[in-house]
Amino acid sequence: MVSVTELLDDPAINAYVLRMIGEAGIELLRRFPEDGEHSDEELAEITGVNLNTVRHTLYTLYERRLAEYRRLKNSETGWLTYLWHLRLDRIHDVIEEQVRDALEHLDARLAYEEKNDFYMCRNCSVIYTFTDAANWNFECPNCEEMLEHFDNELIAVALRKRIDRIKESLGSA
Repeated sequence: MVSVTELLDDPAINAYVLRMIGEAGIELLRRFPEDGEHSDEELAEITGVNLNTVRHTLYTLYERRLAEYRRLKNSETGWLTYLWHLRLDRIHDVIEEQVRDALEHLDARLAYEEKNDFYMCRNCSVIYTFTDAANWNFECPNCEEMLEHFDNELIAVALRKRIDRIKESLGSA
């Protein structure tokens, strides 16, 4: 099993995790005990990371299936304690899933760009589909200037290149 330090030494994984949980979250991960389960209060004490940051980080990781908890109920007080452990062994799958989601959105955007014809108001810098432009008799609804045809080929080319690079990185080109 790969250690937290080894994972965070990978620049791509480090950048992903940094965007997700920030510097304080990364500090928590670096100081997270490797053994057993720990409550958020214990983790704050052990790591020296602020309790609110510990909780925010754990919930963020939980949302991405990178942390799990077990809930214990105190039979006397009824208080619940959450005992946390990391599941960073899933990080590659989580990143791949998010890349696939991004690819799906880019594919949808490319389809939209390819199936529509666009018109732009040079005055307002607003772009409209042919249908909208035709509904307004090719006049900008904001300033009443005539709309001009907008060539979106550069956008489509950029989307295709990005899609191809992502597919190549996923090994499904």
